[in-house]
Order: sequence, then structure tokens, then C-alpha cells
Amino acid sequence: MLLENKKILIMGIRNKWSIAYGIAKSAYENGAQLIFTYMREENKEKIEELISEFKGSKAYVLNGASEDELVKQTFEKIKEENGKIDGLVHAIANAKTEDLHNDFIYTSKEGFSHALDVSSYSFVLAARIAKEINLLNENASLVTLTYYGSTKVLNGYNVMGVAKAALESSVRYLAENLGKENIRVNAVS
Repeated sequence: MLLENKKILIMGIRNKWSIAYGIAKSAYENGAQLIFTYMREENKEKIEELISEFKGSKAYVLNGASEDELVKQTFEKIKEENGKIDGLVHAIANAKTEDLHNDFIYTSKEGFSHALDVSSYSFVLAARIAKEINLLNENASLVTLTYYGSTKVLNGYNVMGVAKAALESSVRYLAENLGKENIRVNAVS
């Protein structure tokens, strides 16, 4: 199997309809050991039930994927309990509802910052913290999710298009930085 004996951290699982769930299912079927992060402690039972089909998987609450100290604490706990990882999947994005429903020109400064912080900076932060605490095995791979709306105007995508464009640019810079250490960084649309 392609991912036999590989530990994969999937950030942002929410439900069985999420892309993170589909990725988890495929990785598990290919032999991966799965580790998850999710939002809000009150979701613990729901997440544990959701991932129960992935035998041996673990889940960690992360209430702020763009908060430096929270990511560091969570990643340190993951490393302590699981050792180093071979892959990280960043399946995290968010924008304020009004910034998706209104014309882009009405995006608030707060909404703009929020979308970029959660949808783009959180990937840069995850990469940096993983590197700083030596969480990544040799030849690890970091993957994030993007979308066509980063390059074309799509009605209703608005500030998420801008956030995904920033994410894609971040992937290129991270790939240059981490590629020197044989760590791959990619975005999948």
C-alpha cells in the first residue's frame, strides 16, 4: 500500500461530507495512520464517532489554526504522543458569510483579515511550527487545498478567491524554503 506505515496529520476534519474526510478515507485505505485536528471541544464526541472507522486514529482539538501558541501546543502534543509525521494535510478555510453573499467590494477589513488569516496564514504557520519542533520526518509532504476561484472570478466566492490566491503564492514560497530539506509542499485544487 502506498502509505503503509506513514503518519498523516489531517487538519480541519468536520463531517463526512468534508474534503478532509474524503482524504482521510483514501489515506486510510492506502495504509496510513491518521491523526486529526478539529475545532471546538464540544465537537469531540462527534469527531470521535466520525473517525472511528479509521482504526487507531487520534484527534486533537485546535481552537485556532492561525494562533501561533495554540498550534505549537497542539503540534507538540501530537509529536509527544505519536512521534514524527510523514504528511500534513491542511483542509482549513473560512470566511464571514456576509463577505461571501455581498459583492466583493463590500468586504470589511475584519472579514478580509479573517479569511486570509484562517485560509492562508494557518498553512504557513503549520509548516513553520512543524519545522521548528522537528515534527516532520525526512521526505515529508505538506498539502493544502485550493480552488479555481483563486484565478477566476466566481460569483459568491469573493474574499475566498483572494485568500486562496494568497495560499497558492504561500505554497510556492514554502516549497522553495522547505524543498531544500526534501520536504514537498503542494496545493491541490
